[in-house]
Amino acid sequence: MPFTNQNVLQWLQLYAQEIHENNQYLTQLDSAIGDADHGANMDRGFKAVSAKLASIESADIGTILKTVGSTLVSTVGGASGPLYGTAFLRAGTATSGKHELEAADIITMLEAATEGVRARGKAQVGEKTMLDALYPALDAGKQAVAENAPLPQVTQRMAAGAEEGMKKTIPMLATKGRASYLGERSIGHQDPGATSSWLLLKSLAEVSGR
Repeated sequence: MPFTNQNVLQWLQLYAQEIHENNQYLTQLDSAIGDADHGANMDRGFKAVSAKLASIESADIGTILKTVGSTLVSTVGGASGPLYGTAFLRAGTATSGKHELEAADIITMLEAATEGVRARGKAQVGEKTMLDALYPALDAGKQAVAENAPLPQVTQRMAAGAEEGMKKTIPMLATKGRASYLGERSIGHQDPGATSSWLLLKSLAEVSGR
């Protein structure tokens, strides 16, 4: 079964709920190595996204994702707004005009989003950022598609890849963003951006498995 525009709306609503429920957790992670605002910023942004979804429910997937991106850019503070905003804008461009996605389309969407984050943040894997969750998710998804796995299995493996990548940020030395100012003291803390990225892919897997 393909992933429809209605599934995309369900995914975004579920992610908004996950962010709200994990607001304090994300803030706690960010208080150790950042500005202690990642949870609050993301929650505010996705509340604004949720409020707009009803007005675009018949739109194509690209339009939905671009609307999410522009909403995040205008409502989320800190680094999260530009990074997540760019991710959704690029994902929207990659799915322009589509009303349903096959597994390969979801990989294309995630790849465009990830490359957007990389370019915007000028970061690489291993620098303790959200890319450390996104790239392993992308690699796992590509492998699953190459094995002709069904879409729910593809997204589950992407979520598992993101979770593994997120956990690997704990022993990393941060060399990008606010966390890099801490130097060695950034070691031993899980990156909040990688954590919210895992929640994004976990939500995607849950909706595609319904």
